[in-house]
Amino acid sequence: FENMERQLHLNLLASRPPMAGGFQSGSKMKMRPGRKRDFSPLPWSQYFETIEDVEVENENGKDISLTCASCQEKILGSHGPVLLLLHGGGHSALSWAVFTAVICSRINCRVVAMDLRAHGDTKVKNPDDLSADTMAKDIGKVVEVLYGENPPPIMIIGHSMGGAIAVHTAAANHVPSLLGLCVIDVVEGTAMDALNSMQNFLRSRPKTFKSLENAIEWSVKSGQIRNMESARVSMGGQVKKCEESTTSPGVSNSISEGIIEEEEDEEVEEESNKKRMKEDDQEMKKESFFTWRVELSKTEKYWEGWFRGLSALFLTCPAPKLLLLAGVDRLDKDLTIGQMQGKFQMQVLPQCGHAVHEDAPEKVADALATFMVRHKFTEFKEGCLW
Repeated sequence: FENMERQLHLNLLASRPPMAGGFQSGSKMKMRPGRKRDFSPLPWSQYFETIEDVEVENENGKDISLTCASCQEKILGSHGPVLLLLHGGGHSALSWAVFTAVICSRINCRVVAMDLRAHGDTKVKNPDDLSADTMAKDIGKVVEVLYGENPPPIMIIGHSMGGAIAVHTAAANHVPSLLGLCVIDVVEGTAMDALNSMQNFLRSRPKTFKSLENAIEWSVKSGQIRNMESARVSMGGQVKKCEESTTSPGVSNSISEGIIEEEEDEEVEEESNKKRMKEDDQEMKKESFFTWRVELSKTEKYWEGWFRGLSALFLTCPAPKLLLLAGVDRLDKDLTIGQMQGKFQMQVLPQCGHAVHEDAPEKVADALATFMVRHKFTEFKEGCLW
């Protein structure tokens, strides 16, 4: 572990209290002609409380990390287990924003959502080291700094790549107070099969966007994120603003081809065109655009290490386990046998894309809340209706 960077900058976000009236997170977007859809970004502060710096010590010096502390912990005192949320490849802690609001309305808990190495707002000396071992150690170090020698009970929840890292973290016992493990839509067999087509998928995405709104629009209309609210808060963690002195070749003034624009009323369209012209003028003056924060194609050498042997590793973790899938076809042989033997609980959430927790945050929160209460990890909040 001699090559561990001195500049480790991880972002942790912790929950805000649910807003009055709750979120319409489970509602589907309605494709109505004549209605202008709002692709403007939503602030992280609507879902999370604060962002704080945390210093992580290692043998080579200090690593810098960002955290967002839980309002429940800071203001109301420690109450309930900690949900440690690990996002998928290319995403960020903001991927969990809407889910966090929902789960905090269901059960007594605290939430910490991390930006994994080289993702989101992280700044590391060696961002190319995305090995499962390194990222799992990162998580252990962050937990140690946040909670010291006596951490509270922690439930690790990971999506896709983050799910794989959650399993590696649990298997290596980097979180000694581990309460349980929840893995969302990642299975060794299907993940390994998908690796062959992953580069083609990455090449098919637009390389740039003219604005953050443009990126949000693409994510929704392409189906990457099927929940408008989640897309508006989470895409800011996937893309970053770039500015150059001259217009960069290949910078697209529109999102990827093949996306059908909705019709608008003439009055709305005229107003919208004026707004777009003004935005385009501003963009031209600044000569800025948005591009992906993480070049996922360059992480290919780590993909196999994330997923190979994952099913066996998952099954050997002694903590109670929950597997949430977007489709039952994703189960591989080892997990099918393990599920029949009752080694973990599984739930399929149909009509979701791969980003299950973004597409259906209420369904994921309900499944997790039921699992945790059944295992007596926590209690439902007073007044929570089921």
